Amino acid sequence: MERAVAAAGGWDSIELIAVGLGPGSFTGVRIGIATAQGLSASRGLPVAGVCTLDAIAAAMREPYFGSDSFLAILDARRSEVFFALYEADGKRLWEPAVATPAELMERIDELPHSPPAAGSGAVRFRHELAGRGVEIADDADPVHRVAARHICAIAAAGDSGSTGTLAPIYLRPPDAERWRERDSVDRAE
Repeated sequence: MERAVAAAGGWDSIELIAVGLGPGSFTGVRIGIATAQGLSASRGLPVAGVCTLDAIAAAMREPYFGSDSFLAILDARRSEVFFALYEADGKRLWEPAVATPAELMERIDELPHSPPAAGSGAVRFRHELAGRGVEIADDADPVHRVAARHICAIAAAGDSGSTGTLAPIYLRPPDAERWRERDSVDRAE
């Protein structure tokens, strides 16, 4: 982090701290938000949170994805995906959601045409998505990674919808909660 700050010209050049709010891993999202809050408080800088799906969508808006809509899809593990559908200008058509790939395919089937997709979930479920006519960039294409530059650009433009209060975007309960429920059922039997 200090190298990134130095590359930007030092702390005096930093005007805003941006952080990904998820969806993502429970622990990763919490660590990112806590770090951003700590830096914000210690440096006296404003902080803005950005949905990680919005960051994928920002990469897709770059010129080579000339489509009227596109899907940002992250691998949610547990054979699920986090996803959102966007217009070409980046406006969300579908709010962030979690589903199985089959459930996502049903939603795609309701669209007038299959939009291109990017993100770790698009890579993992490439075969299923391609079967629905979804175009996906090569696995090595950087469009599939959540990039700090996109998180920062969204936050700096004021398009994140979140400033000051950083509410994580989980979309489902953490694994620890699921394990606790499973263990309580096992003890009851």
